[in-house]
Amino acid sequence: MSKILIVMSAASTWERTDGSLYPTGYWAEELAVPHEKLVAAGYTVDFASPGGVLQPLDAHSADPEIAGPDCAHHVAHAERALREFGPLLALDEVDVDDYIAVVLPGGHGPVVDLHQDAALGRLLTAADSAGKIIAAVCHGPAALLSAVAPDGEWLFAGREMTAFTDEEEELFGTAEGAPWLLAGRLRDRGAKHSGGPAYQPYTVRDGNLFTGQNPASSGPMTDAVITALA
Repeated sequence: MSKILIVMSAASTWERTDGSLYPTGYWAEELAVPHEKLVAAGYTVDFASPGGVLQPLDAHSADPEIAGPDCAHHVAHAERALREFGPLLALDEVDVDDYIAVVLPGGHGPVVDLHQDAALGRLLTAADSAGKIIAAVCHGPAALLSAVAPDGEWLFAGREMTAFTDEEEELFGTAEGAPWLLAGRLRDRGAKHSGGPAYQPYTVRDGNLFTGQNPASSGPMTDAVITALA
């Protein structure tokens, strides 16, 4: 059976410019929806993170006023999937040859650790070189920044993609005090970033790279991945 790797952040806090710590964790919908759809399509899904650390749930993603009426289902599915999988794989021990695709969900964690994780950078470089599907949603595209060549060249420069927009970060209340904003950083590094209306589904495909703008984009992005794999 074909396997797909979901790479999670290991971060539980996000340090702000004033030195305060903002609690973070995985965003339930962005982990649960891809997992649920991929398993239903017949794929085996593994979880990995830096050091094999299990990231906590972002409490905001369990609040229906923020995350919508389906959040309880997403939380329950994510927690069950992680519990049944058991200890996460450590990123530096993962062999990308074992997988046909790599999925990168969000929450703010990727802007804390995954964006500069060398093991992830090597994994994504190998995956892209082999033409494997790479999919990232919301803040997950921050993880793409880890794929840097020895000369400093970014692997995904010039590629079309989307990610959580600066407007959405402002609306969420986390733009002020953020060390950097994701969409702007991606553009600065050479990405062809585009975005749709705030908090509405919006996805972009550029070859083997699939990206979704926000939690609502998790389902459409995963559907596109499943279609491409088929």
